[in-house]
Amino acid sequence: MEKTKIKNRNGQTLVLIIEMQKPQNGLAFIAHGLGGFKEQTHLQAIAEAFLESGYSVIRWDAANTIGESEGSMEEASITTYHSDLEDVINWAESQPWYQEPFILSGHSLGGIITALYAERYPEKVKALAPISTVVSGKLNFENSPKEKLEEWKKKGVMYPKSISKPGTVKGLKWDYIEDTLKYDLLKEIDKITMPVLLIVGEMDKTTPLEHQQTLYDAIPNDKKELHIIKSAPHTFKDQKHLEEIKKIFLNWIKSIN
Repeated sequence: MEKTKIKNRNGQTLVLIIEMQKPQNGLAFIAHGLGGFKEQTHLQAIAEAFLESGYSVIRWDAANTIGESEGSMEEASITTYHSDLEDVINWAESQPWYQEPFILSGHSLGGIITALYAERYPEKVKALAPISTVVSGKLNFENSPKEKLEEWKKKGVMYPKSISKPGTVKGLKWDYIEDTLKYDLLKEIDKITMPVLLIVGEMDKTTPLEHQQTLYDAIPNDKKELHIIKSAPHTFKDQKHLEEIKKIFLNWIKSIN
């Protein structure tokens, strides 16, 4: 495992973890969710499945999050996370180990940005695994408590506490909501012709099963899977859940190879 730093299109430093495999069976990029970071345990579980399958793996902290990259969490959005994903892949293209088509996976906000990329560049993506993914800004907006949204809009900034890094306070501007409403995976779902793996926690209230089922039903091919992790919330932390996710990924990678 090695760490490297690159600059995104806005001149911000992004910190990446690169885990190489020789021989290399393939290449996978894994994106974290809103206010997440590259070392989260569920991302590690996914990375382990790829590494054990002979894939080289790239993870990174998006700008404007709570990881090692530059930027302020207040400025986080689907737009900035997606442009960072593009910048990471564009940088990777210049590396000797780069390989196409590659696999994309991401959790929550990381899920929607990887799926948006796959819709835009389907020829580059061998397979897609958006986990507990945001499906559209509209669905997420409608799923949020009205009082919470009204208070957020009134104050202009919300300060949720980090579950992954206790003690860390994450500020997030109302602009985030307005940006999110611009995006909807269902609009160009016909471009998703590659194999797709969807996973969601049974108790996920953020990107619930009904959202994942809507996405699953809309994917226009039969090379798709939807797995429900019993009693799991939106972000997977329990060791039992992590082991189940890793096993699902190992089987899925085997099936698409």
